[in-house]
Amino acid sequence: MGKRATKADQGNPVWSEDDFRQARPAFEVLPLDLVSMLPRKRGPQREPAKKLVSLRLDPDVVASFRATGDGWQTRINDVLKRKCALALELLLWRNAD
Repeated sequence: MGKRATKADQGNPVWSEDDFRQARPAFEVLPLDLVSMLPRKRGPQREPAKKLVSLRLDPDVVASFRATGDGWQTRINDVLKRKCALALELLLWRNAD
């Protein structure tokens, strides 16, 4: 089976570079009553998932994580989380006697 060609959507044509250059924000081109119905921002989080902290790391550590691409801060968090779990396990093991 081959891929089926998709039909061009006449109601939603592909934008050209010129279309993007001429585009304007909704609040500049739509009536105010319509703009007021549009969501302006994300709602508040129920509970903050993470804490914002300032942490000093060696430049080579930061460079190596950044070199892995997007999500490097999440990967640092994952490494720290695993290390904390191992340290707690070792502490509990030592105190088991």
